[in-house]
Amino acid sequence: MIQIDGSFGEGGGQILRSSIALAMVTGSPVRIEKIRAGRSKPGLMRQHLTAVQAATKICNARVSGDAIGSTQVTFEPGQVAGGDYTFGIGTAGSTTLVLQTIMLPLLCADRPSRITLDGGTHNPFAPPFDFLERAYLPLVNRMGPSVRATLERPGFFPAGGGRIVIEIEPAPMLQGFELLERGELRRRHARAAIANLSPSIGDREIGVIARRLGWEPTELAIDVVSDSRGPGNIVTLTLEYEHVTEVFTGFGEVKRSAEAVATHAVQACQRYQKHTAPVGEYLTDQLMLPMALAGNGAFASTGLSRHSETHIELIRRFLNTRIRAERHTADSTLITFSSGVT
Repeated sequence: MIQIDGSFGEGGGQILRSSIALAMVTGSPVRIEKIRAGRSKPGLMRQHLTAVQAATKICNARVSGDAIGSTQVTFEPGQVAGGDYTFGIGTAGSTTLVLQTIMLPLLCADRPSRITLDGGTHNPFAPPFDFLERAYLPLVNRMGPSVRATLERPGFFPAGGGRIVIEIEPAPMLQGFELLERGELRRRHARAAIANLSPSIGDREIGVIARRLGWEPTELAIDVVSDSRGPGNIVTLTLEYEHVTEVFTGFGEVKRSAEAVATHAVQACQRYQKHTAPVGEYLTDQLMLPMALAGNGAFASTGLSRHSETHIELIRRFLNTRIRAERHTADSTLITFSSGVT
């Protein structure tokens, strides 16, 4: 049984999610201890428990420690089975983080899958649905499977109540790819989504983007969301290049001004544009698992975060894929994946 110290490196919930995903892919039993020891509230929270329960369901696993607040989970996977699944978090916990845990093994499952997830769709500190749909899944689809995401209802923090549906046509195996250049910029657009709040917030956010980035009125939009359970606000900036799409966000919060929300997204976009590499910080972290499972390919990244460095070390506990990170250009890191002993 593989033993994982959940406090190492970044010390957050990603260690739990990726360990369970890799256990299902490899068929290796795993025990994760000191779960989320680096957080103010250690142990499993609702979204982490839902991820464990969802994984248990799709592979008929034997599991212990699956309870709120638990700091140790033992997970013994069975055979992964595609199918029609519905999982509800019951809070505004992130649906995209639950998906992180179960999507990878379902990409190569025995039959197609349809996954319905209820909970938060636009949460601070988690990939929002827009990032999943526009940035991440198009690259996953380049690896052989066909994955389509639908936002049936938005769920903003803290009310939640959102729903996403993921449809997966699996592939026999994943094929890596090379992504070393962005290519030509084809389109850029900004969106301020407002739910149960004054539309003037969106006006102020779009104004910041227009002044700071100089984007044209046709590239700016305000979306008044009518079917949200609670209030919410997110600013999304999207850059669509020939070979990659990147998404940058700012989340509205209590006592955070509209100008601050928009500025956060603008600054993230500007940091990315100072580099030449196609894959930004968050997309780098998301690509680690599928590329490692494919066992081949390479991409140029704007740099490795502590999350990504932790991810690399974790993957090495389960797979024989060699992952190498080295300087590519003055402002980018080349990450390569190849089969063999690390």
